[in-house]
Amino acid sequence: MATTNPEQNAGIHFYVLFLLGLLTASTTTWATEVETPEPRELIRAAMEHWRGVTSYSEMTMTIHRSDWERSFSMQAWTEGDKLSLVRVTEPKRDAGNGTLVKDQSMWTFSPKINRILKVPSSMMSQSWMGSDFSNKDISKSTDIIDQYEHRLLKSESLGDHVVYTIESIPHEEAAVVWGKEIVSIRDDFIMLRQEFWDQDDIRVKEMEATEIAIMDDRTIASRMRMQKLETPGEWTEMVVDEIDFDVKMADNLFTLSNLRNPRQ
Repeated sequence: MATTNPEQNAGIHFYVLFLLGLLTASTTTWATEVETPEPRELIRAAMEHWRGVTSYSEMTMTIHRSDWERSFSMQAWTEGDKLSLVRVTEPKRDAGNGTLVKDQSMWTFSPKINRILKVPSSMMSQSWMGSDFSNKDISKSTDIIDQYEHRLLKSESLGDHVVYTIESIPHEEAAVVWGKEIVSIRDDFIMLRQEFWDQDDIRVKEMEATEIAIMDDRTIASRMRMQKLETPGEWTEMVVDEIDFDVKMADNLFTLSNLRNPRQ
């Protein structure tokens, strides 16, 4: 595997909040008020389904480009929807890089410079580790729940499940990047697909789940891919190697001190 990466980024954080998938539906039915959950609550339930009360995961991220490819192994911890921590464990030259998200703030740590840096809001839309994810994507912000207006576009029968497609448009005063997002959520709260559209109503990128598995007695999207539409041959893939839900967290886990000097 080639080791050349022209876009290294010291900021390492994981959340892959939305684990989405491209599936072909066989039958389409327009939902009615009687049979369809409220769109906003569907999105909230999908996010809570992934995180649990707390979670610990080990993941592999692969960045694929036309002339190089790199993979990273990572550990990630989450608690609720406002606390998360991620560390890179492999390759050796990147081990120890980490990111802490606490409430609405994000900090990164790089052992090479031995410094903790706060990520300003102006950099949240920038690439994370040279991948197709942005810092905003990785921080798993819950902005989409409260700062967007949600409308159910359709429901589709897919095997034994129903898939709901929801259009989410930000409130006029919301400080968000996208003009709209379109998400597809299965009736067991697995988010299958997410599309990101700009202010000119052009689809810019999409994230989709390519594998679904049962892990720690919970059905989740275990492999997901983010891809920008302007570069169809390039993508970033996240694979969940292991995940445990509702685990006990150390009191000092989500702190700047622990970000610099890991004790868990």
